Amino acid sequence: QLQLVQSGGGLVQPGGSLRLSCAASGFTLDYYAIGWFRQAPGKEREGVSCIGNSDGSTYYADDSVKGRFTISRDNAKNTVYLQMDSLKPEDTAVYYCKAAWRSYIWWGQGTQVTVRP
Repeated sequence: QLQLVQSGGGLVQPGGSLRLSCAASGFTLDYYAIGWFRQAPGKEREGVSCIGNSDGSTYYADDSVKGRFTISRDNAKNTVYLQMDSLKPEDTAVYYCKAAWRSYIWWGQGTQVTVRP
């Protein structure tokens, strides 16, 4: 079955860390650019970060996550990661990964990240 499978969310205290994983099943991520998005309650889905398919260039959508979040990919494991450090309550959201290549687009199932004392 062709899909993206996410893991790694959960509940963490402010200042804590989580690492989200996005693994492809049934296809290779080598050609795909991968993005992480999040959707907080009552808000629209927003981009967080993305990583290119060739040179692995990275992009962070907002200054609020720069220096705290790190996107990376391991093509050998067919997986992309989002390392989130120094988490804040405003990072609470459902996080989604998205893989895109030409007309092929895949979304992960989403994983909840909750940051609270």
